[in-house]
Amino acid sequence: MSVGGGLSEVLEADGKIQLICDMVRTEVEARLRKKYDMFKAEIYKMQVVAGTKYLIKVHVGGDDHLHLSVTHKLPCDGGNCLLTDIHQDKSHHDPIEFF
Repeated sequence: MSVGGGLSEVLEADGKIQLICDMVRTEVEARLRKKYDMFKAEIYKMQVVAGTKYLIKVHVGGDDHLHLSVTHKLPCDGGNCLLTDIHQDKSHHDPIEFF
């Protein structure tokens, strides 16, 4: 569980986190100019601020992973998910950290 304003411990991705990844997948692929056959959320950290910020490790095939920074806005701000950053060339063993 996260502490208000603090970053949570590493958590196993569930259906909710996969749904967030599915929501930003098209934008990720457009920004990186790549199509992925696999796009599976593995683990994540979260930070509760004005909404929730997620740092998500996504398996995209082989040993290739992406780290996504996604903000889920509060309902009063529209409640949508905003892809804020992507880190490429990550492996299964790379920790997810602020970026």
